[in-house]
Amino acid sequence: MKTLAIGCDHAGYELKEYLREKLLSLGYEVKDFGTYSHDSVDYPDIIHPLAEAIDQCLYETGIIICGTGAGASMVANKYRGVRAALCWMPEIAELARKHNDANILALPGRFIHPDAAWEVVSVFLSTSFEGGRHERRVKKIPPIL
Repeated sequence: MKTLAIGCDHAGYELKEYLREKLLSLGYEVKDFGTYSHDSVDYPDIIHPLAEAIDQCLYETGIIICGTGAGASMVANKYRGVRAALCWMPEIAELARKHNDANILALPGRFIHPDAAWEVVSVFLSTSFEGGRHERRVKKIPPIL
């Protein structure tokens, strides 16, 4: 997971910039889907293209941020190949990866300190899917069309 996608609305802008810089300093390639300022934007306008890119396997992993993380994760989870998990603690991020094979991390930009968010991101990116009994469950997530 050396290349990842990141995107946010205005409420997540500062956190996105903080995380993006930390990721770049560790050698990650980061595709920034925006937003690029504090100006008000509608989170679906940012999250749809990012989630579509994950769904199309252009990127394996993404990080999305809005005020609560809830709206961004709702948008992302509309895509068949996306498993976005709203995480605010390292333990939740670890289990989202291990048990749910989450491929997008959603963060609550207004409710998490940047250092805590970095800890969550670090755990998310360093944890692998456990497979086993969880694989059967994850296969049942995509909608039946």
